[in-house]
Amino acid sequence: MQQENIEDDVIKQLRDPATQRAAFAKVVTLYGEKLYWQIRKMVLDHDDANDLLQNTFLKAWTNIDYFRGDAKLSTWLYKIAINECITFINKQRALNHVSIDDTDSFMLERLKGDEYFDGDAAQLKLQEALLALPEKQRIVFNMKYFDEMKYEEMSDILGTSVGALKASYHHAVKKVEEFLTKDV
Repeated sequence: MQQENIEDDVIKQLRDPATQRAAFAKVVTLYGEKLYWQIRKMVLDHDDANDLLQNTFLKAWTNIDYFRGDAKLSTWLYKIAINECITFINKQRALNHVSIDDTDSFMLERLKGDEYFDGDAAQLKLQEALLALPEKQRIVFNMKYFDEMKYEEMSDILGTSVGALKASYHHAVKKVEEFLTKDV
């Protein structure tokens, strides 16, 4: 069955109080791993990603009656997850006294200490390059490069025009390339 048809069936079940709980369990199964990795790319730390995933699903569950179906369910969930991540990162910046214009180096330090991180030096260097990007460019880069998401879907999630997203991705790629080749 097509993902779109599955999503339509789940949405119908979510609207029925008799099947709502079981349908939401399907939502967690369908989107849990994808959302986890989107969150993990943003916050880098496994434990933080798990907490934010739980927050995302909790927020989705408590607001499920407000889901109008104007966008896909997956789009709505991604929006919630990204907003949760941005709120979390901003709180971490405040706790670590980091300016919004500074590199989120505190996140890189947490990644190095994360027992679940199994990347090598090259992966760590890439993460450092990504942390040097402005937040919006980092989000766009992660969605396009790692998730291979279409610009139209990103536009729905982020509320930004396709043209602006293409420009953000282009600038992000250039900055990452410069960062990775500056010592070569």
